[in-house]
Amino acid sequence: MSLQPCRPAPALILAHETPAHATQIEALLTRAFGPGRFSKVSERVREFADFAPELSFCALEAGQVVGVVRMWRVSVGDQPIVFLGPLAVEETERKHGLGAQLVEHACAAAQAAGEAAVALVGDVAFFARVGFAIAPDVSMPGPVDPKRVLARTFADVPLTGAVRAA
Repeated sequence: MSLQPCRPAPALILAHETPAHATQIEALLTRAFGPGRFSKVSERVREFADFAPELSFCALEAGQVVGVVRMWRVSVGDQPIVFLGPLAVEETERKHGLGAQLVEHACAAAQAAGEAAVALVGDVAFFARVGFAIAPDVSMPGPVDPKRVLARTFADVPLTGAVRAA
């Protein structure tokens, strides 16, 4: 007797975030970051940035949100760019590359839309694998380790100045 699966595992789908995902996304963000997420400098950016749903994605498995990446329209100095964050993945799905896959997908969408760059606050060891580097001339609206301010550029544009509303 051979062991055969009863059915194939559910496929992972990357889809644009929609209002129907909101409750599951908020629950995921709470599990991933806890209430402290509201005190981070990235949250200060999201307070003045314009949400870019066409560049934001969910990872869905069997209809459930297991990952999310959000993008926001901002400027650095006079240069319009997008700001990535938050990025969250269910604990059971971590270490399988889903976070990097979501970032790559969102960055590809930003590049295809003609965006000049994507900036974020994050761990350089993780984000360097998907094309990000320290952005020494970019400042955030609050205290942050400058080594965690990262950018990935798609055009030859200088990123110099403060992150501000687009």
